[in-house]
Amino acid sequence: MSGHSKWSSIKHQKGVTDAKRGQLFTKLTREIIVAAREGGANPESNFRLRMAIQKARDSNMPLENVERAIKRGSGGPEGASLTEVKLEGYGPSGVAVLVEALTDNRNRTLQEVRSLFSRHGGSLGESGCVAWMFESKGVITVETDGVDVEELALLAIDAGAEDVNVEKGYLEIYTTPQNLEAVRQVVEQTKPAVSAEVCRVSRSMVVLDEKGALQALKLLDHLEELDDVQRVSANVDFSEAVLDKLRAQA
Repeated sequence: MSGHSKWSSIKHQKGVTDAKRGQLFTKLTREIIVAAREGGANPESNFRLRMAIQKARDSNMPLENVERAIKRGSGGPEGASLTEVKLEGYGPSGVAVLVEALTDNRNRTLQEVRSLFSRHGGSLGESGCVAWMFESKGVITVETDGVDVEELALLAIDAGAEDVNVEKGYLEIYTTPQNLEAVRQVVEQTKPAVSAEVCRVSRSMVVLDEKGALQALKLLDHLEELDDVQRVSANVDFSEAVLDKLRAQA
């Protein structure tokens, strides 16, 4: 399996200082609302809601905010007004990009996303043009300082992980979405995870030079800054040289 985009790790490392907490909580709230609307208010029987609540906890979202969002999704009008939208296109250097949004105005979201693609040398495509390149996987990221990486990788695989990927400073562990929680629990007996979530992982990656990587990163960052956008997936990968420069800027 190809490695999950290093860009996601860079984003997380930057996230503590760069993230607008209010915007982050808005995105988490929307995910909880829709999850509760679609599958009910009980996280024990609603996998999507369970994952949304865990992500909110990982982001230090107050418990009262979580409970309020569940109630709104279970019967409030806001839950009914949100629509899930998936948009696909190509960024600089032909990078495949998949945008997932929750919006109360599809046309507004479409216009905002199309504008960003155009401004950054890309273009929106037809439905299905790149989605086939991605598959849903549980991805657990653990920083490796002070950890026996081989031992932790073996623990994860014994717990049901499908694959592991060792990168500079961190370990990525891949699972089926259903096994994410079980593997995370085992991993965190050794060290807390930096992140653990269901992602769209590309089946193959494109390695870009420094100029192309920075152009792609600008597009991805701007897309994620849109209020309606929940997550952005891309098949871009970085060389270690480019990655080191991006880490220095983080």
